[in-house]
Amino acid sequence: MEEIKKNIPQTPGVYIFKNRKGKKIYIGKAGNLNRRVKSYFSNPEAKVKKMVSEACSVDFIKTDTVLEALILEANLIKKHRPFYNVKEKDDRSFLYVVFSDDYFPRPFFLRGKEIGKFKNKEFFGPFTSSKMLIEAMRVIRKIFPYSTHGPNKKFSRPCLDYQIGLCPGVCINKISRKDYLKNIKSIKDFLKGKKKKIINDLEREMKERAKKMEFEKAERIRRKLNFLYRIRDIALVDFDSYLKKEKKERWEGYDISNISGVFAVGSMAVFINQEPEKKEYKRFKIRTIKKANDTAMLKEVIERRFKNNWTFPDLILIDGGKGQKNIVEKTLNDLGITIPVISIAKGKERKKNEFFGKVPENADKKKLIYLRDEAHRFAINYHRKLREDLKNK
Repeated sequence: MEEIKKNIPQTPGVYIFKNRKGKKIYIGKAGNLNRRVKSYFSNPEAKVKKMVSEACSVDFIKTDTVLEALILEANLIKKHRPFYNVKEKDDRSFLYVVFSDDYFPRPFFLRGKEIGKFKNKEFFGPFTSSKMLIEAMRVIRKIFPYSTHGPNKKFSRPCLDYQIGLCPGVCINKISRKDYLKNIKSIKDFLKGKKKKIINDLEREMKERAKKMEFEKAERIRRKLNFLYRIRDIALVDFDSYLKKEKKERWEGYDISNISGVFAVGSMAVFINQEPEKKEYKRFKIRTIKKANDTAMLKEVIERRFKNNWTFPDLILIDGGKGQKNIVEKTLNDLGITIPVISIAKGKERKKNEFFGKVPENADKKKLIYLRDEAHRFAINYHRKLREDLKNK
């Protein structure tokens, strides 16, 4: 085993632990294969020691990028179902990518326990890290834009995603269904680990477009190719560094403040490891809702928050009841994001604290109430500021 460890390269890729019979017992991904594999032999955790004691060899497959290592890991786990991958974390909680049946299909995420509801669907996964998958899809979307809007969504102007290059223009009929489906096929091919095939197809199409003197379309394809060539430079954070970082659990609390729809604002309070992190607080002036409608305003805030490249939370807390919780869960689902959501109903006198949703086992309810109150305070203060600013004009 010592000799094998020496020969493992310091590149991105996938490593495979095998037992005496040559059976794959654990598959993992890494930004640096050598460093990651060596870490197993000094890991004091009992479950890791047991797996290593059963391993007699380590194979590896190099990839060009960490992003491709993530995808290859998922495909290999799906194919071989190694014992320690499944045992270490119930595979019902693994994340999968699925595509909707809409006229303009959109990707969304499902947990393993949910895939039985979607028979005859093509699933991509399982992915062992939801955060890494979300980041991967962000990268992929920059190359192959897709819509996250439901089939009945109507637009009078381009959506924000279109303006920043993440939506190909479904909202304003800027792309045909045929061309849109090409993007979806490329995403599926990428999730199958077929980057070389995608590059070959795009190079062929670019030449054909140029021959037909369709230079604008050829230029768009060239930009996609350049992005694929340079993907190692913009890919995910190094998995090894990510795994070594101290875990910082992030909670985000949201509230809306307005008077009959006037001076409507939203707030985002942030707790790190169950303590306020005030430099992370954000405030939102409601732009699209003119009448009193807290749930619609909350939807706008959540959509705008997740258009930004901010750290994803581990938990979302809403100041409100079931209605507010449901609209946030639906909005996240439309965006293809899976994050636990709970809400706290306060009652008219703010003396009631009724929880909706599953409260994490490690969460102190008093801290959750504190987060709710911080979101409320921050929203009220911003609302008052806007009113005062108007008075002083």
